[in-house]
Amino acid sequence: MDHLLIALAGLMGAAGVMLAAAGAHGKPSSGLDSAGYLLLLHAAAIVAGVAAARAGLLTRPIGTLALWGFVIGASLFAADVAARAYLGHRLFPFAAPAGGTIQIVSWLVLAAAALLALRSA
Repeated sequence: MDHLLIALAGLMGAAGVMLAAAGAHGKPSSGLDSAGYLLLLHAAAIVAGVAAARAGLLTRPIGTLALWGFVIGASLFAADVAARAYLGHRLFPFAAPAGGTIQIVSWLVLAAAALLALRSA
């Protein structure tokens, strides 16, 4: 599972760089740069989260759930922004807010996973 999460983080990082570049050069003021930075940030967080889980700093099932939330939430948000920029319509209604909400909840779940690991140490 860790390998898959890191591979997805790599894809998110690559997509993040592309979206940031598209926002800066191709479609300024479209939000693509923000979507790109969001993907990059969460890609790094996934890699760090996998390392933290392996080091015992996160409770494994709960920490893994948070990392999958990062993948799903950031991807959903970025895909919605890209769909609006390139297709002229949303991915589906409330896709970006749903992705953002998933990310917020995932950060809270990550905090809980760290506190639970501390408690059991």
